[in-house]
Amino acid sequence: MPARLLSIPVVAAALDVDRRTVYRFIAAGELPVVDLRTGTGRSRVRVPAAGLEEFITSRSVASPQIRR
Repeated sequence: MPARLLSIPVVAAALDVDRRTVYRFIAAGELPVVDLRTGTGRSRVRVPAAGLEEFITSRSVASPQIRR
């Protein structure tokens, strides 16, 4: 089964961040992309859903313990 690919606006909405932030994560190598470029024009990138899940998992932290 082919990987599910997500657009940048969909990824931004899922993370509740601006599209520019998603591009920064991509530039930093934290989010994988598939480039669907069809010519010399602008590239059209998509983020594999599995890559987004891995990104979220890698940034997840344990909830802080409540002191009593």
